[in-house]
Amino acid sequence: MQASLDWLMESGAEFSPGVGRSGLAHLTHYSARYCVWGEGPPLVLVPGLAGGYELLGPLARLLAQDFQVISYQLRGEDDCFALRRRFDRTDLVADLREFLDWFGLERPPILGVSFGGVLALELAMRWPNRLQSLVTQGVGARFERGLLQQVAGWVLSRYPLPSNSPFVNQFFNLLFGAKQEPGPLFEFVTRQCWQTDQSVMTHRFQLVESFDPGGRLSRVQTPTLAMAGERDLLVSSQSLRDLVCSIGDARRVALPGCGHLAFVTHPERVAAEVRRFLID
Repeated sequence: MQASLDWLMESGAEFSPGVGRSGLAHLTHYSARYCVWGEGPPLVLVPGLAGGYELLGPLARLLAQDFQVISYQLRGEDDCFALRRRFDRTDLVADLREFLDWFGLERPPILGVSFGGVLALELAMRWPNRLQSLVTQGVGARFERGLLQQVAGWVLSRYPLPSNSPFVNQFFNLLFGAKQEPGPLFEFVTRQCWQTDQSVMTHRFQLVESFDPGGRLSRVQTPTLAMAGERDLLVSSQSLRDLVCSIGDARRVALPGCGHLAFVTHPERVAAEVRRFLID
């Protein structure tokens, strides 16, 4: 992890969320590293499948202008040996709820991206009174079972791969939603994602693949904003519509020109929608 922080300081500082107040939240099953940026009303930011909360740097920096942005590392992010004691999506949602309790947050707004959006959505279905509002980006009513997802799961499950694997880096490239030329942004995304252990990525990928809220979405009682890039390969426009239509108080935003990684490639667009929903 220190290597990642050193690299950000040397060549990717523009993607860093900036200096924050960090610490450890000692939860039941692990000690979660967290960081807080900015001042104002709290906003909990739940990171995605890989890259930890550092990958949310561009978005966190923008949101910290209006909110006290609070994020934490999911179980397994800093310690891949946590997988020795198997846990599932329900356990990760319980971690999130416990983190809110540990931080003394009674009913904060929660923003989850990608895998983090699934966890935030599950929290809203199980404990709707724990959220003031819910925002997701890169989450639909179902997992899109396309060739890309099958190949990614197959590769991550069976082969130990170097962090500079052209094949897997091309997988990350496709998540941008368009051809991404080599450069600082592409390097930031791929290097940061590979800070997450391959076994942890595989485990989380399987948890996403089995995500099926079914009729439970009607349990979400909090105002909800669901965003997805128009070029998101993991969330179809129909899946996004189905998600919104299944929740009583929800609105849908399609982000033009964005892929699954909109929170890092187009953080200004995502932050503007969040502000509009939570403040305006």
